Amino acid sequence: MGLLKSIFTWWDGATIGTSLYTRRNGSKVGEDSLGNVYFQDGKSGRRWVIYSGANDASRVPPEWHGWLHHTIAEAPDVALPPARTWEKAPAPNRTGTVEAYRPSGALEEGGHRARATGDYEAWSPNQA
Repeated sequence: MGLLKSIFTWWDGATIGTSLYTRRNGSKVGEDSLGNVYFQDGKSGRRWVIYSGANDASRVPPEWHGWLHHTIAEAPDVALPPARTWEKAPAPNRTGTVEAYRPSGALEEGGHRARATGDYEAWSPNQA
């Protein structure tokens, strides 16, 4: 099943096409704290990531996102200063998961919200 999965799926790691292209043209540039591996094609300058786990772009840390989009020329560990002590670690997008933010008026939270306080006045096109 491993070979068939790598041929036909893209959402969990690299497809066989990406793996072949990476072996042929890619040179490893670095790896982030999540285990994602970053590559660059020396001829064309293309840059790409092979995820460790689910392919979710929100799992790319900000510094590597900048490198992927050619904002910085060198790998982040060379080009950027070390992280500040007050910086939070990046978090993946939680939309669609149990951990997603749901305000008190959301359907998942009962669908009841506080009534308007009366400071809102609806617009009417016929009103001058």
